[in-house]
Amino acid sequence: MIPLTGPSPLPAVPARKAPDPDDPLWKAAKALEQNFLSEMLKAAGLGEMRGSFGGGIGEEQFASYLREAQADQMVEAGGIGLAERLFHAIREDRHEG
Repeated sequence: MIPLTGPSPLPAVPARKAPDPDDPLWKAAKALEQNFLSEMLKAAGLGEMRGSFGGGIGEEQFASYLREAQADQMVEAGGIGLAERLFHAIREDRHEG
């Protein structure tokens, strides 16, 4: 295995208290991350028809539901950390201003 060297591409995030799962701000941050991931999956081609013998118009119409469900599962499994960063950034901004 090749060791990773050099600085981390993202700044270190200080340890913080986990958000309350019922906090509306936390729910909004998770929804934003879910939408972001869904768009990234779309840009990556997830759900696109594969040639002339794909699933037809039905596959095309329901591909967005597949992407949304997969993005939702990604967020519930921990996501990419976007929701947590947004939540804490907005929470800090509210307390400072």
